[in-house]
Amino acid sequence: MKLKAVTGLVFAGLAYAGIAGAEVAPGDVVWTDNVAIAESLTGAPGNAADGVAVVSSRAQGNCVACHEISALPNVQFQGNIGPSLDGVGSRWSEAELRGILVDAKHMFPDTRMPAFYRTTGFIRPGDGFTARAANPETFGPLLTAQQLEDTLAYLMTLTD
Repeated sequence: MKLKAVTGLVFAGLAYAGIAGAEVAPGDVVWTDNVAIAESLTGAPGNAADGVAVVSSRAQGNCVACHEISALPNVQFQGNIGPSLDGVGSRWSEAELRGILVDAKHMFPDTRMPAFYRTTGFIRPGDGFTARAANPETFGPLLTAQQLEDTLAYLMTLTD
């Protein structure tokens, strides 16, 4: 009887740990006031060092194509289309920055910034015009939940 109870508690603890660390799918993101996302998309904090790679890599987030970040002086060809990201960790809360990264149009309807963690609601020409339209069944977000959380962790370090 005691073994059964202990086994049940261990199982319940493992199940809770699995839920807490579960990745939130793009369609299941919970917005606050339609501009902020309070909860982590991965259930764990991001890694700021990995976020630098996402921000500066043309194959990943490529934030520097549009934004300037003085803390990354060795990253060439930084953009000036979007606002400088210097001090962004002081200007916005973590929840607001997560919302901007997931889909900036929630906060800034006229922005040209891509939605990095959205898979629906896009307007595409389709196969009739390009013959290369993305398969809606396999179309994924531009960044993974972990990449987004890593980017957020890095942006939160930019307070000056």
